[in-house]
Amino acid sequence: MKLSILDQSPISKGKTPKDALEATIELAKLTDKLGYHRYWVAEHHDLGGLASPAPDILLGIIGSQTEQIRIGSGAVLLPNYSPFHIAERYNELATLYPGRVDLGLGRAPGGSAEVSIALAGNFLEKVRVYPKLVDEVIHFLQQDFPSDHMYSKITVAPVPETPPVPWLLGTSKRSAKLAIEKGLPFVFGHFMSNENGPSIVSEYMKNVPNGKSNVFVTVSAICAETPEEAEEIAMSNYLWKILQDKGEGKEGVPSIREAKAYSYSPEEKERIEKMKQSQIVGNPSQVREQLKNIQSEYEVDELMIVTITHDYEARKKSYQLLAEEFGLSTRRY
Repeated sequence: MKLSILDQSPISKGKTPKDALEATIELAKLTDKLGYHRYWVAEHHDLGGLASPAPDILLGIIGSQTEQIRIGSGAVLLPNYSPFHIAERYNELATLYPGRVDLGLGRAPGGSAEVSIALAGNFLEKVRVYPKLVDEVIHFLQQDFPSDHMYSKITVAPVPETPPVPWLLGTSKRSAKLAIEKGLPFVFGHFMSNENGPSIVSEYMKNVPNGKSNVFVTVSAICAETPEEAEEIAMSNYLWKILQDKGEGKEGVPSIREAKAYSYSPEEKERIEKMKQSQIVGNPSQVREQLKNIQSEYEVDELMIVTITHDYEARKKSYQLLAEEFGLSTRRY
């Protein structure tokens, strides 16, 4: 099984956005050596505690400091941009780092309504025509607009020898259906969906040639030396989500000490129990077993893991333990 990484560049409370971005770069360098398959960077706007609004800027740096790992966006929130603008940027990355660049596409706003207006004007109209925007990105990357189309005269320079590989990201039947219609690779966000993921992915596989090799699933996981240590580390993320639900938590991921000292209401304790059902937490063998279960349930060959901890070193350790447990460094993809 291939293991990959989704990094949201979380800011730990008491740290700065610069610290978070540097931690992202350091993690990418480490996981490249550990044998992970992909390193994708997420896009968020004006969301307290997350430091990356522009994945392509980070990817330019990550690509220059890694050697084999594929790099990509998870995802470019396409309604915020012109398809030509995105094609240019990812063609440039693919020119610099040939055969290593993925272009994940999503339709979510990634921020507030005000942010969407600031970025794209009429965001809802852009969402309505999202399938058309996806078509334009693909045509720009492949340079195959019909000859009578005004964009057929445009070259998206630089033109890389190997174009970026486009993926559609989603958490619903709607997104999978669009991926089927466009014949595009698909990523299902298991960690942030309440829908029947295995059924959605199965339907995709049935309708897309080589579907199994063109789909993977993103999960949330924290791994530590012992189950007790892993549960303690996870407390920070649980509290952060509770604070975010209350419109707080803008200072970033709270510390374990803060999480232990917090006075949880009965409703918040119930919320934590629900969160535990959608996040994998444990020692290496426990996390491996649960990841294998998800792999079997979805029948996929690749899982992408998002790990959020207050301590950046604990996050690095989590990925390192998993790499050792799965023997990633002994085999390259």
